[in-house]
Amino acid sequence: MFAENLSLIGFMGSGKSTVGPLVASSLGMTFIELDMEVERMAGSRIPDIFERHGEHFFRRLESRALERALGGRGRVLSCGGGVILNRANVDLLRKRSLVVLLRISPETALSRLKGCLDRPLLAGGGKDKIIRLYREREVLYLKAAHHVVLAEGRSPSEVAGEIALAWKGYCWN
Repeated sequence: MFAENLSLIGFMGSGKSTVGPLVASSLGMTFIELDMEVERMAGSRIPDIFERHGEHFFRRLESRALERALGGRGRVLSCGGGVILNRANVDLLRKRSLVVLLRISPETALSRLKGCLDRPLLAGGGKDKIIRLYREREVLYLKAAHHVVLAEGRSPSEVAGEIALAWKGYCWN
């Protein structure tokens, strides 16, 4: 397999936004935060997009931002937790990038997301909502990923190092 880009997927709080820049730096690639690209395209923050236009509109913007981001090469992409809900997104990710799942447990997700008020999908849901979303998405993440990295109980640099090794192994063998 030769991948032009590297995409990080995983549940909210798995560390994609923290690890992504480290991976990009170590590989001499460009880091792109997909959610920030969506906000730039929309001219507003994600919570505002959800409030004004709903999740369906956000997901359409997310798909367009993904297409743009994967239109180039040499990029490390941090994808939003729900990018895998659209089969076309998964197909594009797998075609244009090495897809790495940062896997955490539901308990770690709960701990990391505690008090997180800026995530529209968690509004008014708490623990039960996080666990339900996690369970719904877990199989989709596993199916989308080329490679899985355990991202809990390890430092961001350790996780980034494993991802960089995976990139080199997939792309140069």
